[in-house]
Parts: sequence; C-alpha cells; structure tokens
Amino acid sequence: MPGMVAFGRRWGIASDDLVLPGAFELFLRVIWWIGTLILYSLHKGSFDCPGGGVLHGYLVVLLVLLALVILSLCAIIYVSAQGTITNPGPRRSIPVLVYLRALLYLPEIVWACLGAIWASADSQGCDPATVGAVIAAVVASWILLLSTGLGVVFVFDPLGDSRPRPPAPEQLGVRDLESSEGSQFLSTARSVATQVWESRLRLLCCCLPQDESHRAAFSSIAQLVSGFFSDTDLVPSDIAAGLALLHQEQDKMAHHRDPDDILAHSPSSPIVREAELEVELGQAAHCMQFAAAAYGWPMYIYSNPLTGPCKLSGDCCRSQAAEYDIVGGDHLGCHFSSVLLSTGLGYRDFIYVSFHNQIYEIPFFVALDHKREAILVARPAHVLCPSLKLVNDGILNQAFAIAPEYKLVITGHSLGGGTASLLAVLLRHSFPNLQCYAFSPPGGLLSKALADYSKDFVVSVVLGKDLVPRLSIPNMEDLKRRILKMVSNCNKPKYRILLQGCWYEVFGGEPDDSPTELEHQRLEEELSQPLLGEESLLVRHSSSYQSLASDDSPAHAATHLPLFLPGRVLYLTEDGSCFAQVRYRAEWSSEAAFRSVLISPRMMADHMPDAVLRALRSLTADRPFNLCPSSSSLGNNHHTVI
Repeated sequence: MPGMVAFGRRWGIASDDLVLPGAFELFLRVIWWIGTLILYSLHKGSFDCPGGGVLHGYLVVLLVLLALVILSLCAIIYVSAQGTITNPGPRRSIPVLVYLRALLYLPEIVWACLGAIWASADSQGCDPATVGAVIAAVVASWILLLSTGLGVVFVFDPLGDSRPRPPAPEQLGVRDLESSEGSQFLSTARSVATQVWESRLRLLCCCLPQDESHRAAFSSIAQLVSGFFSDTDLVPSDIAAGLALLHQEQDKMAHHRDPDDILAHSPSSPIVREAELEVELGQAAHCMQFAAAAYGWPMYIYSNPLTGPCKLSGDCCRSQAAEYDIVGGDHLGCHFSSVLLSTGLGYRDFIYVSFHNQIYEIPFFVALDHKREAILVARPAHVLCPSLKLVNDGILNQAFAIAPEYKLVITGHSLGGGTASLLAVLLRHSFPNLQCYAFSPPGGLLSKALADYSKDFVVSVVLGKDLVPRLSIPNMEDLKRRILKMVSNCNKPKYRILLQGCWYEVFGGEPDDSPTELEHQRLEEELSQPLLGEESLLVRHSSSYQSLASDDSPAHAATHLPLFLPGRVLYLTEDGSCFAQVRYRAEWSSEAAFRSVLISPRMMADHMPDAVLRALRSLTADRPFNLCPSSSSLGNNHHTVI
C-alpha cells in the first residue's frame, strides 16, 4: 500500500508495517516493566541511602512511563494488524498513534538522563544490586532510543517530499500527464529519484575510480532502477510480501502442470540426443573450471578454504611480469597463481593475461588447452568491443602461430558469459569453427534472430532457478505486474504473509492457500483500482499499468523488444539426493522457459560459479545415473529431457 504519511512527509513504510517491530519492542518493554516492578516491590518503596528519595521517584515515574509506552504499543500493533495490504481503511488512526508514541520519547530521554546522573553522582551507599539494576535500565533505555533513531533513518524516504501523490481514480488519465504542471511535477520527481539512486550507487561502489565512464554508468543504472517502481506506490515490505506470495504461487502452478504439455525441441533420436548431451556436458564441465578460474584468488580461496591459503602463500609474491605479459590488477601475482592451480596449466601455456577489472572492462586470459586441443579465451575483456584487443593486438594470431591446428573456444561466467557470447558472434566470420560456452549469462542479451544464429556455436548453461539468466526488462516488468496481482488479490494482513512466507522459505511445506492468480483472475477494471480504501497502488498510467490487463489482451503487448539467452540452452536442475548428495539432471531447454523470474531462496546461490561447476562435475562423474529418462521430467513443459 502507499507509504505512511506522517510529520509532513511520506515514509518508506506503510501503516501495516508496525506489527512485527512493535511486537518486538512490546516484548522488551514488558520485561523491563516487570523487572522494575520487582525491584520496587523488593524494597517496598524505601531505599536506605543518600539518594534513595530520588531513586524512589525515578522508579515510580519509570513504571508509569513504561506502562504508557506499553499501552501505546498495544494500540499500534492492534490497529496496524487490521485490514489488508490494499485495504488501509481500518488503519486510518495509525498516524495519530505514531504521534502519541513519539511524544513519549521526550520524557523517556529526560528520564534516561536522570537515571544516568543518579547512577554516577547519587548512588553512593546504595545497594550494589539496586545500582546495577538502575544502570541496566539506563543502558537499555539508550539502546532502545538509539535503535529507534536508526530505524527512522532506515525508513526515511529521500523522495518523500517529491513523490507524486496518488490522484483520485477518476482523475487518472493521459490528460493529466500531458498538462504542463503534471509533466513538470513528474519530471522533477524522476530527476530527484535518479540523483538519490546515483548517490547510493556511488556510496556502494566507493572503491571504484570516480571518472567520467563510471559516472555515466552509475547515471544509467540509477535511471533504470529509479524508474522501475516509479508508477506504483509500494513500500519495500509490500514487494517482499508480493515475492513471498509469488514464490508459493509458482510452486502451486508447478504442481498443477499438465504432463501432456511437454514439447519436443530436437528432431534427433533419443540415442543421438543422449550422446550429444554427454559430449556437451563433458566440454562444459571442462570449460567451466577456466571460467571460474578467471575470478582469481578470491574464488579459489572460497572453493578451497582449508588448503587454498597455504597453496597460494608460496606463489603470491613471485613476480612473473618479466617473462609473461600479465597486465594490471595482480601486483602480488596471487590471481595468476590461483589460475594456474585451478586450471592445471603451466606458465608457458598462457598467451595473454589481463586482470583489469573496471566498468566496461573485465579480467580475461588466453591460454593453450592441450588436453582439448583448443585456444581458450576465458572471460574476455572490454565489453564495448571485445574483439578489437584480441585481433588488433595480435593475441589470437600469436596463439594460432604456436598451435595452428587448435580450435578457438571462448568461455565465461555471468557477465563474462554474456561477453563471451558477443565475442563469439563477432569472431564467427574469422573463425568459423569456434565454440562458445556461456555459463549463467544475462537473459536480456540477444535478439531472436541473433539468438537463433548463435545456436550453431554457442551453448548457454543455466543452473536451477538462477536469477541472472532470467533478467531482462520485459521479465522485470512481468515480475512487477505479478507482484501487483499477488498483493491486490490477497486478503490476508501483511504480517501474516511475511511470517508464513519466512516459514515456507526456511522449512518448506505446502504453499499458502490464499486467493492468487491460480484460483482467482480478476478483471482489468478491478486491477486498475486494487485498493478497497481511498488510495491506489498505481500513481499514474504507464506501460506497467497497462500490463495489469489479462495476459492475452492487447494491452499486455510488450513495450520492450524481448531479448534472449545466446545459443542452445543446457538446463541443469536438481533431481533429488542420494546418500545426502544432491543429484542433478541435464536437459536441453527452449528460451520460453526463461521468460519469467522464478522466486526461490536459491535464485542467487544457483548463480555462483562453484555451484555450476559442482553440478557439472556431478553430471560428468556419474552420467548413467544423472541423465534422466523422459519420465523424470513430467510437468516441465518447456524442456526436452534426455
């Protein structure tokens, strides 16, 4: 729902976000009140020490003050728990209760100061246990006050003064956006939002050089991020609740898939397909160790936490710059030493190594892979034009002069996988026999025509519910549309959604049975006015607003050209476990399987290079038991399972 308006500005929390933090503070306050009451009762209100009179008054007022705080918290929790995300009507009194609670902080600060003064100046001669209890109360008071201050900073919305307020439903329309006043207001809001996000990105990446190229990149990313939810009035907890509901919705839909919907994408016989898949799996597992090695010593230490530091310590300070062309970012030689240990190659097998790691430029190396008789390029550099360095500087010519009979193989992971695919397309004309293995590449990469063209020489490898291969502007717009549907359809309060969602993520179980897309599809008119109260989740018409229509309606036409994963897609998924070890299955997949974001706790873990390498090694180490028959894939309607 819209952010709560209090103290003349809009905040990054909603009126239903106070249940859980309020309950936690209430728990602490009740314990504090009981402890103070016990201390007062044990001494029966009389303290035989010079400062006893002050202490008596301090404890009495503290008991009254804590009681008032407890009552205010109970009221806030009760009111905040009413209604649903899209029905804030029962929570209209929350701002008033917040004001009352804020007023109680003033006497709390005064009494915390008074307790500190008494403990430091007037506590001589009093019972040490009593003095310790007062000091503990003072410390607890300041901790709670400091935590409250940090919470206020955390939920502070820099755009609270400039964010456009949701107009009345009858005022929504193109005419408002075309008016000079409305256009100027929205333009100012977008500009402020972009500046805020740019500042956040610069703070997050403060270690990077602040040159012109970095500033341009930060500005572009800030414009994209700030504009994504600019047409909605959602707070972060609304998005979290929508993601929790969407995860359970996707799991329910997976359970209800029709087994007869399986599509075949390969005309070859099962025996031919299995043999082809075995070859590709072996080659992919071999190339993945080079793609992972290009990350340098941090990935090697992460993958070998016990033995890695000892193996690297002897080689890190040995300089090979005089004999080998190692460029930038590896002054101690630790990166190159880890590459040698990860790949098993010798120093003389490397033609060129670059550890430059900047925006528009990523590390890469060119090496001779004698085992597979290939010249291997791992994580190529310079995203803007990656072929220039390799061709114009004569790096590939130097490699082929040494091994003219070898083939060219390009590989990379994540951004390196996407760059490897683009490099393969650029070099395809000069090297017709080249092959490319892109591991977990970004989803919004190639047009449909270019993706089809690359299927002859590019293989993309995706593990499980990896987020990155599903990242594209159309997919993110679809995700936003589905989040809005989940939020508008659910009739449970937000705190229950979040608690049940956390339980489901950690412990599993059956998905929530609340009304969702699977059971209840609303009409476009209902979705355009999702709130039962006065305000709307949508602050203005936009492409995302139009996408709230049904999936097959003309209004749901894509506003951005769809982009696809490069080449053929080799999809790796978990297939149960055997003796506490995870088993995997491999299957050829169509690009249609990656046209939506899958919500899962493993959506980032499945992207890690060590997880991809572990899955490939598991498949190639025990192929007969991991290449599953078609019967194991029932219910997956976008894959051809081998």
